[in-house]
Amino acid sequence: MKDQEFYTSGQPVMPSNREIRMAARQALKGNWVNAVLATLVFSLVVGAASSIPLVGLLLVCPLEFGFMLCFLRLVRGEDSSEMVGDQFGVFNNYGRVLGTSLLVFLYTVLWTMLFIVPGIVKSYAYAMTPYVMNDRPELDAEECVHESRMMMQGYKWKLFCLDLSFIGWALLCCLTLGIGFLWLQPYIEASHAKFYDEVKARRSQPVE
Repeated sequence: MKDQEFYTSGQPVMPSNREIRMAARQALKGNWVNAVLATLVFSLVVGAASSIPLVGLLLVCPLEFGFMLCFLRLVRGEDSSEMVGDQFGVFNNYGRVLGTSLLVFLYTVLWTMLFIVPGIVKSYAYAMTPYVMNDRPELDAEECVHESRMMMQGYKWKLFCLDLSFIGWALLCCLTLGIGFLWLQPYIEASHAKFYDEVKARRSQPVE
């Protein structure tokens, strides 16, 4: 059964994916230069670190969280003028970020080793973990993952469809030898962050 995309019984309707993408573009308006530079730096660091497996795991997993959180602040209208450096801010709380990111990585890998499809489903269940970690500093790693799972009940299919909507753009980016992804990735990240805020706003409402 597909996850529901809206609430019934007069409850607030979840914005369509088109509306979420529009909101993401609006947030990026005037911030594209910073977003693209942050993406470039992130890509270069990840590329370099990934050549050394253990270093890559200990560096890339936390940095990916930091990269995502830059776009959460962006869609919330917070100061995004220092996005390039802000993504490294997660290293100020390295232990918690590393533990949480590695837990998500481990769970996803284990589910994927079991079966591919359950692994994909679980990756969407854990997708909100970095944002939860940011907004709920009182939660430990396991609790952040659990909260993400609870938030994504009823929304995994919708987020999957949101990701599918970028496929056309991704194909076009391939024609630019990958350079276009420097613009597409911020668009995707901003959309994901907006998706989180919309789901969070409805977290207290029951999903039927």
